[in-house]
Amino acid sequence: MSKVWRTSIDRFSQLLRRRRHQPAVLYVFGLSVWSAAPELAVEELEYPEGAVEKKIVNLVEGENFTPEFLAVNPKATLPTLQADGEVFTDTASVTHWLVKHASKKVTTGTAFITKIHEDKYDPNFPLLLVRNDDELKAAADGFPKLFVQNRQNALEKHSKTEKAAPFKQFYEEKIAGNGGVLAIYKGEASPDDFYKQSETHWKTISDFILNELPATLPESGFLGGATPGEDDFHLGAWLARLVHVNGGKNDKEGIKALEKETKQPIPPKVVAYWGAWTERPSWNKVYVDGLH
Repeated sequence: MSKVWRTSIDRFSQLLRRRRHQPAVLYVFGLSVWSAAPELAVEELEYPEGAVEKKIVNLVEGENFTPEFLAVNPKATLPTLQADGEVFTDTASVTHWLVKHASKKVTTGTAFITKIHEDKYDPNFPLLLVRNDDELKAAADGFPKLFVQNRQNALEKHSKTEKAAPFKQFYEEKIAGNGGVLAIYKGEASPDDFYKQSETHWKTISDFILNELPATLPESGFLGGATPGEDDFHLGAWLARLVHVNGGKNDKEGIKALEKETKQPIPPKVVAYWGAWTERPSWNKVYVDGLH
């Protein structure tokens, strides 16, 4: 083998080694409900320090709407993962990559993941929904309106830049949709349909917690067995947001805050499941600053 060929092969091998050791980049935000799913996975799967680099995208300031982030994830959603030359732009694929490539093995996901991500169970919507005039006033005076207004400001600002041209349709649709909610908070549009949509959404979630979830959960432990599996990373994050919205804390009793919506005691299996999560170091690291 010639010296030139040997040198080329050596350089190629070095390049491959560098690529293999490049950390995966996980885009998250501390108040993002679904960012918690892969963050729980990283902790439970015992990824070594530096193997997964976290980058913060501030959703409250609308940083996910910059053209630069849209170039990474055209959906502008979190979590997002860059790994092995690919980009994963939804919670299921992000979390699955982490499960698949971890040295520690856990029970892989099932169709339950698809179910918990159905729009009718969306845990983000309860942060913004209002069902009556009192709830609307509280939202308009508090974080919900601030969040929606910040989103609108960011969308309008970034949509006017030169780099926004490839994402013109995205900006137009988001400005219209987000602006519709903002108009309700500002009293510039009728809230009646929003009230009905909000009522239906909470009823669907409450029915799921009272009936379907207990039928799915085991008598003890997790969906993945004695320790959390892939399904659990999603369900844990989902429950945390709903408990947070209802004022619950990160402790064993926190789950009972949901009784404000269910109007019935939380089923024992759900209580036990929540308690199992709150005892885990991974959970308390991800939610060290409180539920979200």
